[in-house]
Amino acid sequence: MKSVTILGATGSVGTSTLDLVEREPDRFRVRALTANCDVTGLAAAAIRTRAELAVVADETCLPALRDALAGTSIVAAGGADAICDAAAGADWTMGAIVGCAGLKPVMAAVRAGGVVVIANKEPLVSAGDLVLAAARDSGATLLPADSEHNAIYQCLDSARPQAVRRIIITASGGPFRDWSADEMRSVTPEQAVAHPNWSMGAKISVDSATMMNKGLELIEAARLFPVPSERIEIVVHRQSVIHSLVDYVDGSMLAQLGPSDMRVPIAHTLAWPDRMATPMVPLDLVALGRLDFEAADPVRFPALVLARDALDAGGARPAILNAANEIAVAAFLARHIGFLEIAAIVADTLSRFDPPAPTSVDDVLVIDTEARALATERVKESVF
Repeated sequence: MKSVTILGATGSVGTSTLDLVEREPDRFRVRALTANCDVTGLAAAAIRTRAELAVVADETCLPALRDALAGTSIVAAGGADAICDAAAGADWTMGAIVGCAGLKPVMAAVRAGGVVVIANKEPLVSAGDLVLAAARDSGATLLPADSEHNAIYQCLDSARPQAVRRIIITASGGPFRDWSADEMRSVTPEQAVAHPNWSMGAKISVDSATMMNKGLELIEAARLFPVPSERIEIVVHRQSVIHSLVDYVDGSMLAQLGPSDMRVPIAHTLAWPDRMATPMVPLDLVALGRLDFEAADPVRFPALVLARDALDAGGARPAILNAANEIAVAAFLARHIGFLEIAAIVADTLSRFDPPAPTSVDDVLVIDTEARALATERVKESVF
């Protein structure tokens, strides 16, 4: 049996992973599940899967977790150090903790070796070089859970990267792909989180609406795959059926298709290097009828430009981009700023802060904290 740890077990990626694990209980043994403070969800999942360990990041929630697990053999723990301890020791670890809170646990998992699945963007965006170096040192295998990067992974001949002409990341374009910049000035949070194809959390839905999610995915792809960043493109594909493509020098283009459900890429990583069944209905190509593609517009969606510039500049720039974007998105969701100000606040933070490149995880966290503080100042200046 493959031992499994899920970091962020009560979020959308975590619950999708649990759904797959619970479908094949004879194939997987759950070592540890973690959450921030969702005691009810964490305890229920731990009991259902007979997990060995359940951990809450917020130590104030630990007494409630212990009460919820009373009478079971499941060990309860709490705190940031306990999360990192839980991250090490499984054959397969899902890293799905949102925000920079997930950085140290993922690094702990990578340093321990085994298969580490990256679902949150911070490890590769904010600390990509450090994560990759740790994986080389430990022999850990990094697998991407994002549908786009997982599609690239399935299509890419990584042993012969010189044969790759382009990597093409597809984007739905979000709910405002046909809106003008003037129309987007009045966007509400309710409109921004109404993604046309995917069911996601509020933050990533807003990132899709600004197309910052594609900018962050561009940075991740440049870290994960041995292809120069200038040969990684973003194309709008409204149906979200083709998740990414790899174009080879001989003219062949390979694409991975699948339904808009995170259980498909998660299942690929969970069973890797094999395959496992999922509850997904097979794609009906006749019913689909057509697949459309169009260029991404960097004028209406400046986050694409900000992300590519941050990638090209390297150093601390991607970490600053990510931190400022999180602050700006939170401010928009709280109705403190307008939709178009999200990218403006990110750009302003990047223009005001240019520290040396981080050489440790602690450096990344310091940069993240300072960038958030600067972005917060800018938000206060922009409050309606």
